[in-house]
Order: sequence, then C-alpha cells, then structure tokens
Amino acid sequence: SRNPDWWRQAVVYQVYPRSFADADGDGLGDLPGITARLTHLAALGVDALWLSPFYPSELADGGYDVADPRDVDPRLGTLDDFDALVAEAHRLGLKVIVDIVPNHTSHQHVWFQEALRAGPGSAARDRYVFRDGRGARGELPPTDWQSLFGGSAWQRVPDGQWYLHLFAPEQPDLNWDNPEVRADFRTTLRFWADRGVDGFRIDVAHALAKDLSEPLRDLGAPELSREEALAEFAPGTHPFFDRDEVHEIYRDWRKIFDSYSPPRAAVAEAWIPDPRRALYARPDELGQAFNFEYLQAPWDADALRTVITDTLATARGAGASATWVLSNHDVVRHASRLMLPPGTDENAWLLSGGHAPAVDPEAGLRRARAATQLMLALPGSAYVYQGEELGLPEVADLPTEVLQDPVWEQTGRVRKGRDGCRVPLPWTRTGPSYGFGASGSWLPQPPGFAAYSVGAQDGVEGSTLEFYRAALRLRRKLTTDETLTWAQDTPPGVLQFDRSEGWRCVTNLSDAPVDLPAGEVLLTSAPLEDGRLGPDTTAWLSV
Repeated sequence: SRNPDWWRQAVVYQVYPRSFADADGDGLGDLPGITARLTHLAALGVDALWLSPFYPSELADGGYDVADPRDVDPRLGTLDDFDALVAEAHRLGLKVIVDIVPNHTSHQHVWFQEALRAGPGSAARDRYVFRDGRGARGELPPTDWQSLFGGSAWQRVPDGQWYLHLFAPEQPDLNWDNPEVRADFRTTLRFWADRGVDGFRIDVAHALAKDLSEPLRDLGAPELSREEALAEFAPGTHPFFDRDEVHEIYRDWRKIFDSYSPPRAAVAEAWIPDPRRALYARPDELGQAFNFEYLQAPWDADALRTVITDTLATARGAGASATWVLSNHDVVRHASRLMLPPGTDENAWLLSGGHAPAVDPEAGLRRARAATQLMLALPGSAYVYQGEELGLPEVADLPTEVLQDPVWEQTGRVRKGRDGCRVPLPWTRTGPSYGFGASGSWLPQPPGFAAYSVGAQDGVEGSTLEFYRAALRLRRKLTTDETLTWAQDTPPGVLQFDRSEGWRCVTNLSDAPVDLPAGEVLLTSAPLEDGRLGPDTTAWLSV
C-alpha cells in the first residue's frame, strides 16, 4: 500500500535475527532464515517487521555494537540476502523497519580504530568523546558519569586519554557536535531507504546530544536511577540525556525521510518520561516514540487505565499515534513477567532460575493472552516480539555458563541479563533445535519448547498462535480511527472501553467472573465461564 500513514495503526513484529531462524545450520539465526519464514508473519497478520541489528558486530551488546552500519554481519548473510528479504517481505505485503544505532559505534569501527592510532587532539578523536583524566597524572575518569551497564562510563586508552561509553566499553559514544558524524548518518539513512526499507527504529534516541563544553559537569549522584537522574536537572539540560539540541538532529533526518515516496517512518526508543518523550514523536521529527509505561504497568485495572489515558493524550498532543508493547529483546517475556508479584526483583527471580517465586505457566499464558488482546484493542501501533504469538515464557533457568549477554560479566556476575527472552524460536516439535536450524542453537532451548512450537499450534483451535491470528485479523477489520471512550458503570477490577467503530473491549483483571454487556462476542482470550468473563480474560464485543 502507498498509504503514507500506514505506521499509525500498524502491528509491527520484532525479529531478533540471531534467534529467529537459521538457514545455514551454524546455530545462529540469519537473514536467509528470516526470508524463508516470512510466510509465518504474513499468515499471522502483522503489517511490518522490525529487524534488530544485523550489522557486522562482535556482539559485545547483542549486535548494538555496530562495526559497519552499512553492511550485513557475514555470519548473518550479505547485502544481497538483505535485498532478497526486503523483496519477499514486500511481495507478501509486509513493511520492513531496521534498527539504527546512532549513539555509539563498535570499538572495531574503522573510525574508532583510526582515533586510537591518531592520538590526542586529532580530528579522528573528535568524532568520539575523548578527554584527559583528572588527578595528578590523569589517572581518574574525567567525570563521575556511569555506564548504563554498570561501572564508570569512561575507559582509558594506552596514551592516557579516556573515552566515553554510556553502554559497554566496546561501544564508544559518538560526538554529535561533529559534522562528519552527522553527515555519515545521513548517508546511512539514505543507504537503507534506497534499498527499500520502509522505516527506522532509532536506538537510544534521547542520548545523542551531549553537553561537551569544558569543564564537563559531574552528575553529583551517580547512583541515581535514570529517572531520578533526569529529575535532578531542568528539562532539556541533563549533560547527556534528553537535551533540547537532540531535536535538531531529528528535524534534519525528517527531511531525508520525507524526500522518499511514501515518506519513511521512524520510531524513537527514548527511555524518558512523558511529556518530554512525546517531543521525539512530533511530525517534523521521528513521528512516533515507544511508550514503555504500558510495558512497566502492573496488572491492575486502575493503573492500566491511567497509563492508557495519559499515553493517548500525549500522543494526540504531539500529532502522533500511540505505541504499545508488552515484550521485546530487553525485558522478561510478558507470559512470565505479568505473573510476578508487584515489586518483585526480576533479576533475583532470574538468578533463582524462575523458582522464587514460581510462575505457573498456564496462569501466565492466560494473563499474557488477555493483556495482548487488550493491547491490540488500543488505538495506535502495537509492537509484538517474536515468539509471543507462541506464548513463549521467559527461559529463566538458563545455566550461567551458557549466558551470552555482556551484562552478566560487566556487572561482575550480579545481573543475569537478557538471554532468557532471546532463546531461539521453536518451529517444529522435534529436531536438534525444534526447527530453528539444522544443528543446535546458540542458546539452549528447553524441552518444553516442543509444545510451544509453530508445528504444535498451527491449525489447533484455542492455541495461542491461532488466537493471535484471529485477533490480528479482527483488529484489521475493526480499527480505523484513533480514539476510545471509557465505558460507564464498569465494575471494579475491570477495564472497559468502546471504539467508535461500534465495538467494545472488556478485560477482567479481578479474581472473579463478571457479566458481559449485551452484544455479540467476537473474540475472547480464554473460553467464557457459563457465559461470563472469567478472571484474566479479555473479550471483544460488537455493541
């Protein structure tokens, strides 16, 4: 479709390339594997796929350490394979979104290698953030800034200078005051748009602009969380998060996106609170921004109603449509997470192998399906993470010796990391990797994955896969506008809203069945109980 606004109500399926499908049997997912499985996405009924990074990378951070933003990691394929993927996706009516990582490069990027050789004060070093250290011999980091992965955000190089890395030391931050950096990313955006990419997901969109004027400012309280640290500064003035100047960069990018027909879409990953985050979603900037409040909200009717109301209002104020997401490659899968009691330390739960507290997989799946059907009823775009359509739980009991996420080592083996949601998908009931590839998989799959596989669910009435297909088919038929109206006389513990197209969504978050309003039941996330809506269940009705 040539509709320039396709993204406003799209369902986007996130593919984590190394864990989706392995065509060459080396245990690592790849681009030809994705291409061969695109019919699964078309049959599911999504509008677009978003590819997490597939660029050359040593995987210091799961591919977000990019050594060359205009090429394909040779383990995942070639640029020809990428072109074939885009062509097949378009043939099937699917849009393609790629991940752009503009805050940092890999330390293996030619620019960073050149900077190390070139020495202090060089033009090559100015593309990054190099500084002399403090202390008598420059032996202390330039500031107290902390890496989001733990420890100082500064790494010393052999000649004594330090460079900034807000993430892993293998991910040096770029200097966005440098015109060469800006020009190179314009080239990258055009490179992929010219190859037929329909949109971009912008990683860490809020961190590009930094206050690099001398002397660099300490934060003063490095132990604060991201949210607390932002609150310490007037809006737009934090030394490296959500600075006002970042918006000039995206206004510049929007001109590039709009030079294509149809214009290329974009969505910001910005872990900052609204209403500031909505600025990234303005029509003259990226157009959309991820909303993580919904993902982080407890399974509670009042809390969800507040988040939904605020998110819709903020998006409307920015001229954007809202975004909704329950799972992605960075968080515990929602079939497990939604069952954890409020306030549970998720890392402690992962370290316990998922046993403290234990999560009943059937109860978790029931709640996950209800949450998904609620999400798909909301106006705006929904982002679905690979494997959630199979009802996959978090693989919480991965043995520590197989962990790959750098967070495990970088935190001194304190935080278990994100591998549990990145375990490769099961496609068939049997085989060395349940159909993921001809041999094993880069992370071990639990035996229980056989029952979750596409082969075990395809065509099976009541399966999670068929439930997702039915929900997405209905959603496409039912939704046209971007408003909802909260229903009156809603019992406590229930969420109920009407869409202007004449249908209602009812979600029972209480622990007892409730009566449904009059109307034809179109879809439920679990069977009705004597005509009533049971706990942890969502229904759509025509009213």
